[in-house]
Amino acid sequence: MRRSERNLADPDLGMLTHQVTAALQRALTTALAGHGDRPIGPRHRAILACIDDEGSRAVDIARQSGQHKQVVGTLVDELEQSGYVRRQSDPADRRAKLIMPTEAGLQQISRTDTAMASIEREIAASLGDQHYRDFKRTFRQVADMLSHVQFTSTPGPCPR
Repeated sequence: MRRSERNLADPDLGMLTHQVTAALQRALTTALAGHGDRPIGPRHRAILACIDDEGSRAVDIARQSGQHKQVVGTLVDELEQSGYVRRQSDPADRRAKLIMPTEAGLQQISRTDTAMASIEREIAASLGDQHYRDFKRTFRQVADMLSHVQFTSTPGPCPR
């Protein structure tokens, strides 16, 4: 069976996750269009989603988002250049920096939260509330498991 046929007939977790992520990002981009904001991409929105109103440390954003700290640093640099965040000293530890959302950042976070809630309501209405709650619970379990597991086996040859 060809890979493309296999992906249609029985997509693996990676393919399903990619399809959900791509569709979700398209829906968010559509929902957020027309606000006159400086454009940001899905990777930037993922970082903004991890920032508390009172600020967050880059290491905490990295842990929550699953990104490497260096990647988070680059994305924070870009968000800072776009005016969505600023860095300031952490009052609890002057050696550390907090990533603080600006007013534009808070507005972007709020609009994204609202759009995401609307998307989730639509999915829940389509699947049924209980099925959607079960899906999210299971999906969270898979994400948690994958974030803590060290895979030691070497992948074998691709099935044909």
